Amino acid sequence: MSDGQVLRARNSVYVAFIGAGFAFASWASRIPQVRAQLHVSPGVLGLILLCAAIGSAVAIPLAGLVIVRFGEAVTVTITSLIAAAGLAVVAVGYRHGIVPVAAGLFLFGFGTGSWDVAMNVQGATVERAIGRAIMPKFHAGWSIGTVAGAGLGTALVALHVPVTVHLLTVAAAVTLVVPAVSRSFLPAAPAGPAPAPGPAAGPAPARRRTLAAWTESRTLVIGLFVLCVTVIEGVGNDWLSLGVIDGYHTPAAIGTATLAGFLAAMTAGRWFGPRFIDRFGRVPALRACAAVALGGLLLVGFGGFLPVAIAGAVLMGLGTSLGFPVGMSAAADDPRYAAGRVSVTSSIGYGAFLAGPPVIGFIADHVGVLHALTVAGVLLVIALFASSATAPLRPVPDLDPDPVA
Repeated sequence: MSDGQVLRARNSVYVAFIGAGFAFASWASRIPQVRAQLHVSPGVLGLILLCAAIGSAVAIPLAGLVIVRFGEAVTVTITSLIAAAGLAVVAVGYRHGIVPVAAGLFLFGFGTGSWDVAMNVQGATVERAIGRAIMPKFHAGWSIGTVAGAGLGTALVALHVPVTVHLLTVAAAVTLVVPAVSRSFLPAAPAGPAPAPGPAAGPAPARRRTLAAWTESRTLVIGLFVLCVTVIEGVGNDWLSLGVIDGYHTPAAIGTATLAGFLAAMTAGRWFGPRFIDRFGRVPALRACAAVALGGLLLVGFGGFLPVAIAGAVLMGLGTSLGFPVGMSAAADDPRYAAGRVSVTSSIGYGAFLAGPPVIGFIADHVGVLHALTVAGVLLVIALFASSATAPLRPVPDLDPDPVA
C-alpha cells in the first residue's frame, strides 16, 4: 500500500475517534436538562443511563465476529448510523417521557459500542502500517471530540438552545461525516489460527478464532483493568457535572464546564502520555495514573470547596487518560488476533457502563451524588494490580515510540 493510502487511513481513523467522542459528549452535556424534563430521581436516572450500557453490552461481544466478516470500514459505517439514529430518538423523545429516551439510548449504546471496537482494530492496523506508536493519539482524538462536544454543550446550555435542536444537529453531522471517511480505512490484517495452549493445527473458522480470546487469561485480566479505569471515566462522563451542581450548589453551566475540564485533562494525558509510557513502561505509567485518578476522585467528593473539586476533576481526567487506550493497545499486541481480543477486552471494560450508572444512582439516593462518586475509587486499587497484564507480549523494536504529528 502507498504512503498516501496510509496517510488517508490515519486521518480517517482520527475523524472516526473524534466523531465518536463528540457524539458522546454532546449527549453527556445535556443529561442535566433531560433529567429536569423527565423529573426523575438520581436512582431512576441511573436506570435510564443503563439503557445505553445495555446496548453496548449487547453489541460489543458480537463486534469481533462482525469485523472479521465485514471489515472495520463497513462496521463503522453501519454502527455510526445506528448511533446517530439513537441520538435523534433521544432528541425528539425526551419531551414525551422515559420510554423513548431509554429506547434511543439503547440504540446509541449499541451503535457506539461496535463503532468503538472497529475503530480500535483499524487504529492498530494503521499503527503497524505507519511504523510508529500512535494509538494513544487516536484516543486523544476521541477526547478532543469530547472536549468539543462538552464545550459546545456548555455554550448551548448558556444560550438556552433546545436539547432537540442540539442533538439532532449532532446526529446529522455523524450521519454525513463518519461513513464517508471510513471508506479510506486500510484492509484488515490477516487473521491467524485460533489461539490454543498447544501448537496451532492450522487456520480456524473466523468464529472460533474470535471466541477463543475468551479463554485467554491475559486478555481477561486486561479486560478487568479496563473495566476498573472505565468506571472512573464513566463516573466523570455521566455524574461529574451533576455531582458538582448538586453537591456544590452551582449553576448548570458551571457543572458542564467542570465536565469540560475533566475531558480536557483527559485529552492532554492522551496526547502527551506516550512519551511517559515509553520512558517508564506501560505498567508503572498505568499505576501512577491510577493513583492520580484516586486522589482526584477524593478531592471531588470530599474537597468541600468548589475550586478544589474542579482541581480534583482535572486530576481524574489525567489519571484516567491512558487506561482505555493502553488496554486496547495491549489487547491488539498480536495483529492476528486483534479483532477478537479487542472485542473481549471492550466487552469486559464496558461492564463499567452496565453496572456503574445504576450503582452510583442508588447510592446517590442515600448519600448524595457527590459522595456516591467516591465509591468507585475502590476499583482503582484493583487496577493497580491488574495493570501488570498490559506488559507487552514481546519487544517491538520497529515501532517508533514518538507518535506522529
